[in-house]
Amino acid sequence: MKWIRFVAPGVLVVGLVLGLWAFWLEPASLTTREYRLSIPHWDSRLSGLRIAVLADLHVGSPYNGLPKLARVVEATNASRPDLILITGDLVIQEVAGGKFVSPEASAQVLKGLHAPLGVFVVLGNHDWWLDPHRVSAALEHVGINDLEDDAARIRRGDAAFWLVGISDLLAGPHNFSAAMSRVTDDAPIVLFTHNPDLFPRITGRFSLMITGHTHGGQVDLPLVGRLVVPSRYGQRFAIGHIVENQRHLFVSSGIGTSIFPVRFRVPPEVTLLVLYEESIQENNQPN
Repeated sequence: MKWIRFVAPGVLVVGLVLGLWAFWLEPASLTTREYRLSIPHWDSRLSGLRIAVLADLHVGSPYNGLPKLARVVEATNASRPDLILITGDLVIQEVAGGKFVSPEASAQVLKGLHAPLGVFVVLGNHDWWLDPHRVSAALEHVGINDLEDDAARIRRGDAAFWLVGISDLLAGPHNFSAAMSRVTDDAPIVLFTHNPDLFPRITGRFSLMITGHTHGGQVDLPLVGRLVVPSRYGQRFAIGHIVENQRHLFVSSGIGTSIFPVRFRVPPEVTLLVLYEESIQENNQPN
């Protein structure tokens, strides 16, 4: 059993390094990641449209206080987005080691976000559990547009598209019909909501749905996968670009943490989506 004396210290060191990585280094980090998506029914005049997505900010979770939020704002602006979407969960409830930060305080930092086509938000389940009217009012006060079950026609140059916001699946009315009733022409449609589990329930035409909520599982273990994905569909809508029956969904891994302040191989990110028209060849590819 002499080998134990040599192996045990190595195991302890590896465990310590992985623990520091998962409980400190990665949750405290921040990256900007760009994804180029070819999507259906998109106007070629809108090709190259840049959408920054801020998902699951959870301000007040460990390593995600107001100074980190200021870094998020700076990184987002530096990515030169045409449009900024916040997909909900600005606040926290009962995160181990966390400290509640008011939506009013967070909004004062988020008012630094700038994009020529605007900054829009839908609320997440944590925002609804706190007080949706309070969170919405705090953001609207600083010029961030709450698009709960509503739509806005957005023009860039000589082309336009519809941005449709749908309230949270778990805590909001998620009135898709009401939101779509605002769409009055055949311009392309981008949907955004908090929870990707809404994706299979949506019918009708749209080019892309953008969501958060899952945090990418927060922990992604080699050979095991994502340990906890808060979705009734398991890993199906956990993270990234998903295409099903020529319908497109993007799930951002987000920035903050929930329940446990841990991230492993799922770093916090400002997500930048650059949208292009889907080619005929891509449309003809088998599913």
